[in-house]
Amino acid sequence: VFGVFLMLATDLLLFGVVPGVLIWLAQIAWIPFWAAGVINGVGHFFGYRSYDVADASTNIVPWGILIGGEELHNNHHAFASSAKLSSKWYEIDVGWMYICVLQALGLATVKKLAPKPRFARPKAAADLETLHAVISNRYDVLSRYAKSVRRTYAEEIERLKHWSPRDAEVLHSLRRALIRGQALAGAERARLAEALKTSRALATVVAMRHELVALWERSSASKEQLLRQLQDWCRRAEASGITSLVDFSQRLRSYA
Repeated sequence: VFGVFLMLATDLLLFGVVPGVLIWLAQIAWIPFWAAGVINGVGHFFGYRSYDVADASTNIVPWGILIGGEELHNNHHAFASSAKLSSKWYEIDVGWMYICVLQALGLATVKKLAPKPRFARPKAAADLETLHAVISNRYDVLSRYAKSVRRTYAEEIERLKHWSPRDAEVLHSLRRALIRGQALAGAERARLAEALKTSRALATVVAMRHELVALWERSSASKEQLLRQLQDWCRRAEASGITSLVDFSQRLRSYA
């Protein structure tokens, strides 16, 4: 509250009564209007996604300057309580810059940030520490999973082009759903299921992704049950013969 009235006093001092009040009102309304009124609409229709959250949120642009960082809408949905909205090296969050300045002046305290994944040598088998790290870094896990299966996707599409062009076209048009698990409507879901019958590798990759997500969605399961599921997932991934899954299982066991 003190900061709001300090800003009003500053505006009045610098610009006079009428202009100062108008500027102050614009400053007060700026973030609520653009963030809640505009970003919540636009940020679900176009842009890029850094994290595979359950909703359709996107980052409109990687530079959060005009709306206090809210342009990074997908990042905000992934880590709603994080004081910092930027996560990639090329992303800019002006709100985080303000927080850092205030923190340096002793006027702010950062309580929570998005977790940063740490890695160690892959364990022979996942343990409870691995399970905790995987669940804590679930969005990073899904992002790396999507990257790891792209080669399998490209190889299978190229193979299908020669003897099943129609299925290759369907799978190509539904690329986002295949790689990043995007939700599909009934008709598209049926088309995808039919096309996946022609590719054991892609069908396995899609099914394994759903099982991976289930690890942190089953809130009623005990830690021991979830650990057994993670260990079983790694075993089946390595036994699948699909290079991307074998490599990803090793990566999964290296989360620390």
